[in-house]
Amino acid sequence: AAAAGWPELEAAARERRRELCLCGAAVAERVAAGGGRLPAELLALRLLQSLELSGCSALRELGPGLAAALPALHTLVLRGNALGPAGLGAGLGGTLPALRLLDLSGNGLEALPAALGGAHESPEGAAAFPQLRSLNLSGNRLRELGPGLARAAPQLQALLLTGNRLRALPGGLLPPGAAAAAFPLLSRLEVADNEVQELGADIAALPALKSLDVANNQLRELPAALADCPRLKEANFRGNQLKDKRLEKMVNGCQTKAILEYLRAGGRGKGKADSGREEARKKKREKQQKKDGRDGEQDELEEASKLLVKVLHVSENPAPLVVKASPGVKDVRPFIVCCVLKGVNLKPGNALKRFLSAQTKLHEDICEKRTAATIATHDLQLIKAPLTYDVQPPDQLKIVPLGRREIRAKDLLRQLQLEAEEQRKQKKRQNVSGLHRYLQLLDGKDNYPCLVDAEGVVISFPPITNSEKTKIRKDTRDLFLEVTSDTSLQICKDVMDTLILKIAELNRLTWEQKEDSGSDGDSDAVCGAGKLQPSPEEQAGSFPLLLEQVRVLDMDGNLRVLYPSKTDLATVSSLLTVLR
Repeated sequence: AAAAGWPELEAAARERRRELCLCGAAVAERVAAGGGRLPAELLALRLLQSLELSGCSALRELGPGLAAALPALHTLVLRGNALGPAGLGAGLGGTLPALRLLDLSGNGLEALPAALGGAHESPEGAAAFPQLRSLNLSGNRLRELGPGLARAAPQLQALLLTGNRLRALPGGLLPPGAAAAAFPLLSRLEVADNEVQELGADIAALPALKSLDVANNQLRELPAALADCPRLKEANFRGNQLKDKRLEKMVNGCQTKAILEYLRAGGRGKGKADSGREEARKKKREKQQKKDGRDGEQDELEEASKLLVKVLHVSENPAPLVVKASPGVKDVRPFIVCCVLKGVNLKPGNALKRFLSAQTKLHEDICEKRTAATIATHDLQLIKAPLTYDVQPPDQLKIVPLGRREIRAKDLLRQLQLEAEEQRKQKKRQNVSGLHRYLQLLDGKDNYPCLVDAEGVVISFPPITNSEKTKIRKDTRDLFLEVTSDTSLQICKDVMDTLILKIAELNRLTWEQKEDSGSDGDSDAVCGAGKLQPSPEEQAGSFPLLLEQVRVLDMDGNLRVLYPSKTDLATVSSLLTVLR
């Protein structure tokens, strides 16, 4: 009976979803009616990987056992609720071994829950969040942070604390006597709009710190030790009342390099004693830099090895591509996710062949022989937008399949069935390979799914094939990617995440091998899309591939899905760096 009031949970269970968002006034009303708690049915969704519960002022506790019930969570967004330490404690008790992003912003927290090193945290045992990379605690009422956080989240890379009431930094964040071992990967620290009066010299004990924001606080001076932060590249100290006006001028000009050099030189009014101390510090720094040199080389190798993709948001795109989905697809193949990926390199050597092979492998593995989902890849330059995801009767749907002449869908399937039978006879075996194994996926359908361009041309006929018109060739640079499924939207997203990662890996391999252009046949790829393509580290690793968001709308213009959203690509984030 309880689930009856939560259609979102019923749909998530039925469709085996991996992503769930519960937000808005209707959700808030139901939570309030439930005494500020979430329904127990949520804990039965063990496949969930991404969960958002935001903007619900009535939500005061998660309820016990959330961590134990949802072990696959990698993203948990609890923004703008009324969750106190106690309300969080029961839900976050235990460990979330896969969690990479945790957002607790805007909850009015005055202290951290025990799982994050709060007052009742136990120093013993395994870390509660061993894979946590990003923690957002902005917009709360925190006055201090304890050293338990370093134990709870040892792999933390981004810590966001803007809009709290912290007085000192790092303050109690670093365990006494063990500062060098705490937060070895923390590269981004945001503490703007707090009440920070003291920036301690032990800030230099954060070896990976690259970005520091302490704007709009109550600092009067900056410690010289800031100059010893080995990797600090961006620092924001604006909005403080610094006594040193020369330094303040540099701060207002956002001159991070100049600020660090000024602090390294001892600042204004340096005397002989200061010079002596500076000389000693310089020798110590040079010694550290020798050691750091090796670390730096490793760091550079790690940076160079990262696969980079930069997301272009719809709001920033002057001509975003849009796909409209007709009502008819609901009963045939209802789920579709699309995006644009620019900057691939398919010209050298066997690059194109590798991409096609990779797509075939994805269809065999994650797509479960196309029964779970089907991938389609197109040359963006050959597409006439806007696109429509539609259905047509088998005797009316016409397409020019890869490597074939224009044909009706029903005739194509009949032709393929005959070819499959002939192949079976010749090879004297029960199973057939290639396109023919997917024919049964359309059995019993009165209409077939298709993606149609602005000129009415069918460019994709999932799960069978896509069109020769948009076929990818060696000179293709920009891709339109499409994943469809009759199972669930989340499967489409998971497949798309994996597809983009694979393209990124292949693209980097192409650049690394620096192959000379060769002549490869444009072997066909079948199905929902043609060929898998490489992509991301585009021009030699320094320039990320550009991933443009694509909206799928219904025929009335209402949004059905946007990809990539802020929670997409999280499953591959350990291998792919996404610049948003």
